[in-house]
Amino acid sequence: MFALNKCLVYSCNNLAISTFNSEKNISKEKNYCLDHSPDPGKIQHDIYEYINSHEKIIGLCVSGITFQDINLSDKKFFGCNFMHCTFKNIHSQNLFSKLCIFDFAVFSDCNLINSNINFSSLAGVKFIHTIFTGSELFQNNFNGINSFQTAFDDSNLHNSSFIKSTLENTSFRNCNIKNTNFLESTRTNVSFKMCNDKEAIIELNEEEKNLKNT
Repeated sequence: MFALNKCLVYSCNNLAISTFNSEKNISKEKNYCLDHSPDPGKIQHDIYEYINSHEKIIGLCVSGITFQDINLSDKKFFGCNFMHCTFKNIHSQNLFSKLCIFDFAVFSDCNLINSNINFSSLAGVKFIHTIFTGSELFQNNFNGINSFQTAFDDSNLHNSSFIKSTLENTSFRNCNIKNTNFLESTRTNVSFKMCNDKEAIIELNEEEKNLKNT
């Protein structure tokens, strides 16, 4: 897992951004968070360079960083911290993530088809125009997310949780939602067509029943 180093500013409780040693590997050296960094541009450049040059990334802490127009295809992330990050215009395939934290991140205009994201936390995330079609997304925490015009079609969401999420114009067509929890979620124009919804923790509203039967 990522190092739990606090920002060097004494009064700040944010986690520090990962640093890299002379061999371009993640070090345990203390650092500032993004807000207090004297050179945030260099931090972003170093993070991009590290991700681009590694296929397997373990224990990276990049809370608050913006990722835009970067290719994450076939990248494998283990135990990384992406809290409060922004992902814009990411068009990647076969991204792998295990035991990672994306809480309160924003995904906008992203295409992450055939991804494998499991045992991860995505609580409070905003998904806008994002596609996860054909992905393995089991055992994840999606509680409290806001999803707009997003597609999870043909994905495995087994044992994931969408408690208190807000889902609008979002599609779960042909998904495995066995033991997936949608309690207290607000759903508008959400499709569960060809899903095993009887095995999910959900009560379809009239609109969803009609969509499912069309």
